[in-house]
Amino acid sequence: MRKCIIASTSTLHDGAYLEYLLADLKHHFATCESILFIPYARPSGITHDEYTLKVAQAFAKIDIQVRGIHEFEDPKKAIQEAKGIFTGGGNTFLLVTQLYKNELMQVLAETVKNETPYLGTSAGSNICGLSMQTTNDMPIVYPPSFQTLGIIPFNLNPHYLDPIPDSKHMGETRETRIKEFHAFNAIPVLGLREGSWLEVKGETVILKGDLKARLFLQNQEPKELETGSDLSGLK
Repeated sequence: MRKCIIASTSTLHDGAYLEYLLADLKHHFATCESILFIPYARPSGITHDEYTLKVAQAFAKIDIQVRGIHEFEDPKKAIQEAKGIFTGGGNTFLLVTQLYKNELMQVLAETVKNETPYLGTSAGSNICGLSMQTTNDMPIVYPPSFQTLGIIPFNLNPHYLDPIPDSKHMGETRETRIKEFHAFNAIPVLGLREGSWLEVKGETVILKGDLKARLFLQNQEPKELETGSDLSGLK
C-alpha cells in the first residue's frame, strides 16, 4: 500500500526548512526512528553531505534520525531496508540521472509502492509522476530516460505559478509550458502551488494544504481543484 506525501516545496516564504509540514511528517513517519534521505538533486549545487545535514536538522525536531543514501556501500539495499524515505528538491534532471546511473529507479518505485512511507518535495515530487517532463528545471545533465516512479498515474508541476496581472514579463507562463507538453502527450498534469501537497494512502490521492491546485487535461480548459479534492480516479 502506497503511503506518500508529495509536496510542491520544502520551505514556505520565511519559514524554516520543512517547518510547515513537520506536524504531518511526525504522523506520516510515526513508525520510523530513522529515514533514508536521497540528496541527488543538490539544490544550488550543495554537496550530498551538506544537504543531508540540513534535512537531519529539520527531522531532529520530530525525533527522527536521517542518513544519506550516499553514506551506504549498497544503495539498493539501503532503499529496500529503509523504514522511511525522503527525496529532496533541487534539479530534477540531475536527480533522475543519478537514480538511473545507480540503478535505483525501479527499486525505489517497488519499495515505495510496497508500504514504505515516502516524502517528496519539488524534484522529489516530480519523480512520483509518470515522467519528469513537466519539471521547471534546466537540463543541466542528460538522463537516460524521462520515465520516473509512476507512484501516481499523472504528472506534476510543483511550484506552479499563476500569471501576474499587468506584469510586463514577456516569458512563457507555466500554463503555456504545460499546454506545449499536451500538444504531444495525453498525461494529465497537476499544477501544485506552494504549500500544497498530495496525501497518498493506498489507491487514494487527496489534495492537501491551504491553496487550490490547477488541473490540466489534454484538449480541455484547466480546472481549479479545491483543497480536499480526491484525485484517485485521475488517469
